[in-house]
Formats: sequence, structure tokens, C-alpha cells
Amino acid sequence: MFKKILIANRGEIAVRIAQTCREMGIPTVAVCSTADRDAAVTRIADESVVIGPPAVRQSYLSEPAIIEAALTHGADAIHPGYGFLSEDPYFAEICQNDGITLIAPTAEVMRKIGDKSAAKTLMADAGIAVGAGSTRTIDSVVDAEMLAEKIGYPVIIKAVAGGGGRGMAVVRGPGELARLYRQTRTSAQAVFGDGRVYIERYVEDARHIEIQILCDQYGNAVHLGERDCSVQRRHQKVIEETPATDLSRELIEEMGAQAVAGATSIGFVGAGTFEFLVDPEGGHSFMEINGRIQVEHPVTEAVTGIDVVREQIRIAAGLPLEFEQRDVRPRGAALECRIIAEDADRGFLPTAGTLTEFSPPSGPFVRVDTHAYPGWRVTTDYDSLLAKVIVWGADREQAIARADRALSEFRVEGAGMTTSIPFIREVLADKRFRAGSYRTSLIDEILSERREAP
Repeated sequence: MFKKILIANRGEIAVRIAQTCREMGIPTVAVCSTADRDAAVTRIADESVVIGPPAVRQSYLSEPAIIEAALTHGADAIHPGYGFLSEDPYFAEICQNDGITLIAPTAEVMRKIGDKSAAKTLMADAGIAVGAGSTRTIDSVVDAEMLAEKIGYPVIIKAVAGGGGRGMAVVRGPGELARLYRQTRTSAQAVFGDGRVYIERYVEDARHIEIQILCDQYGNAVHLGERDCSVQRRHQKVIEETPATDLSRELIEEMGAQAVAGATSIGFVGAGTFEFLVDPEGGHSFMEINGRIQVEHPVTEAVTGIDVVREQIRIAAGLPLEFEQRDVRPRGAALECRIIAEDADRGFLPTAGTLTEFSPPSGPFVRVDTHAYPGWRVTTDYDSLLAKVIVWGADREQAIARADRALSEFRVEGAGMTTSIPFIREVLADKRFRAGSYRTSLIDEILSERREAP
């Protein structure tokens, strides 16, 4: 097992990793920017080191600063969490060259799955259903127009290096294509440093279903069931749940088996997620692979009892999985609600300020993953996620009731601060959500009805 793990991230995921490391008896060192000197993880980790100013390029995305911190503090492994350097093959190579284990897939696999267009081709070769669209990057407006006419509108333009709901644009007709194509390329270059894009047929009224997988280096691979991530705003997830409603267990098992087969076919090792779209007729198609821990991983942990971060660390340390597919037996239902510093009434505009009150809920089967506390300064330098409220129930009805109760108890105050709590409770109360018949269009439908209300 590792002597010490450096946590190359911030926020709630950094705290989450530090907690599991403590349970495993592994010392940790947390890195932070000058803006995060008083971050919660610096109090939980055994050591902490400031690696740069608030700008992410000079701190959390600074490979030299992070490697120097690991070597100086004797860390033989780095956990990158999600975002930042978690899917950067160049960083993976640097770690390998410096004798540091990155708790992530290899650089070679990262390259295979990091190019979303190429990943689709690989999965199609592995026998997995993929949606209509390009099998290579689209390098001109003319190529984009030709492909869109071939597969039919609406289409969605996606950044090859995209993730987290960014770098996407839905095109509903030819009159929008040239503008949105150029806009998406420009945005992708600015956000990801890679302006390449590809195009897919856009599936209306789809369900966004993902499958959690774990694969060790000895050829053992399992999936931990599904998460329904269809409650989204601007392609970013807001509420996740398991099990998915209105989908047959046969379909879920088929997607699970395909995820395992797809991962095995490319030599994937670690924790990852296969994302699928399910159309209104029940057909499914592969979207992408994420070779990192997901924001919504606690939903899976709640129903399976499996600590996904612990398994990540064990796999990276060269240990085999301790269980087989038949041992994975999800129980009950779980939901995760993302508490974000944003104003839903102003287009989900991020808000900032100092927290004068931060009192998370508690009670039976309620878990809160957070890094926030009274006095913490929420800035616009970083992602605006404040906390995740995860609940478990014997069935979906109980889980929803428990989530709403927990959110009703959550107290967040601060000058200029607004959170997503009221809006999430509105979604939880929506009849379509309650019925389990919602699709990725749910939030747009709710907002449209708000505007039309007298």
C-alpha cells in the first residue's frame, strides 16, 4: 500500500479522499492555492502545502508545483479527484517518469478515452451501440453541414476534450450551424486548450444513464449498477438517483455488461463511468467514458455499500478486487442533490460571498459531502459546488421524502449568497419527477412553465 497520498484537488472531493485515506491508515498531504489556505481539507489532511495563487493555471493545474509538492513531502501516489488534472495524459506521464503512482488509468488509456470521437469508434469496434454521428473530428463548417444533413437535425456539437457539461451546443436547424460550430470551437479552445469538436445526432427527450465500473490489473471487472443523471441544467447534472425509473432491469444489465466489455477491450484499470443515452423507445447508445471519480459516486456507494474511492486506491496499489459481479447487490434507492452557489431565478448565475451560516442537515440515512463552513469565502475563482446531500431510502418514495426533509433543514446564509436549494426542492416536488417519467428536458420544461405562469 502507498506510504503517503497527495490530494491534487480542492473542495468537497478533496475532503472525501482525505477521509477514506484516514480510514485506510494512509497519511495525506493536501495542496491548496493561496485562496484556499483555510480550506477544510487542510485541517483534515496530515499535511498541507500552498502551491500557487488562486488562478488554477498557477495552482491546481500546475504540474511542476504539484509534482514538487509530492516529491518534497514524500508522497508516492497522487489522487487527482475529478476535473483539473484527473484526465490529463501528459500529467500521468510526468507522474510515471517521477516514480509517482497516479490514481487513475494509464496515460495510454486516457488518450484513448479523452478523445470523445475516437472513443466512440473504439466502443463501436467492441460491439457497443453508439449513436449516429462523426467518427472523427469535424474541421470545417462545410464538413459540419454535410454531416448534419446526413444524420438529420437536431444535432449536438461537442468538444473532443469536453466534460462536466461544458463545450456543447444543440443545433436545431441549418441556420444555426455555422455560428454554433465556431462558437463551440472557440469555447473549447478557451476552456480545454483543445478546439477540436465532433457532431452527434441529438436525442430529444432522452434519459442520461451512467454505469459505474471498477477494473483491476488482473482482468477482473465489475459494474456497480446505474445512476440516472437526467435532471440537468445546461447539460450539467443537478440531481442523480439510483435505481433508474421506467427502465427494465434487462436494459440496465445490458448496459452494465457493455460497459465492462468496453473497459476490458481497451485495457482500462481503475474506477470509471460509461455514459449512455436512452431514447423514448428504450434504445440506448454510448456517449463517453470518464476515467475518474464522478461527482455523483456517493449515490452508488449508498445502495451498494462499496467505497468507490477506497477501491480506486486499492486498484492503483496493485491489489485485486475483493468481490465479483455476483457480490454486487444494490439495496433500496438513493438520491444526490447538488447544492450550488447560484441563483436559479437569474439564469443559474453563480453567486459569491462569505458564509455567515452553514448548517448542513443530518438524521437517518442522510450524508452530506462538503468543504464549506461558517466564515468560508465562496469566490468565483472555482466551481460553485458547496455540498452534496445524499440520502438513502428503502424505496424511491422514501428517498425523495428524506431528501426534501434534509433540504428543508439546510441553512446557508451570507451576504450576496443564493443557493440552489429552493430550486432543487421545486424539482423534487414536480409531478414528472415524482412519477419517474422525466427526461433531460425536465428543468427546461419547469423554467418554461414558470415564464408562462400568470
